[in-house]
Amino acid sequence: MKRRKIAWGITGAGDKIEKTIEVMKEINEDFKDRVDIEVFISKAGDHVIKYYGLSSKLENNFDKIWVEINPNAPFLAGNIQLGKYEFMLIAPATSNTVAKISMRMGDTLLSNAAIMGQKADVPLYILPSDYEEGVTITKLPNGKDLKISIRKEDVEHVQRLAKMYKTFMIKEPEDLINVFVEHFP
Repeated sequence: MKRRKIAWGITGAGDKIEKTIEVMKEINEDFKDRVDIEVFISKAGDHVIKYYGLSSKLENNFDKIWVEINPNAPFLAGNIQLGKYEFMLIAPATSNTVAKISMRMGDTLLSNAAIMGQKADVPLYILPSDYEEGVTITKLPNGKDLKISIRKEDVEHVQRLAKMYKTFMIKEPEDLINVFVEHFP
């Protein structure tokens, strides 16, 4: 059976990055006979992954990892539009990336690919770091807590995206498993 491809984007969101990569690893193991996960990392995502010391976890568990050079390199947007991927997933997604997709600003690898994929009716799943308004506590790489206040303006972009055709918001990293169960029963 031919494995189907998934484009998994990682942005510069530190919140939920460790748990997301744990879940990615679990999904990759559980669905390895059916799914080929290709990882695309934004420039900011590359910095955050290194800051949290997670580079080796990705490199040891995924064969295909690319880091953004510019909005069209690697050539993700075109390959998504050509139907080479079952769906695109961005997890975790910064409020910046969510806002760019919401406002149709495709000036980064992941925002460009997401927008182009939406135009081609390719399903888009996003795990936004700023899912709902309020205060959240995130862990820094040194283990200390950081209090973050999520503003209504950021949540408005999440809500706007959730209304778009074949675009789905994911609240927690564990919920990503359901996406794969749904697509690959």
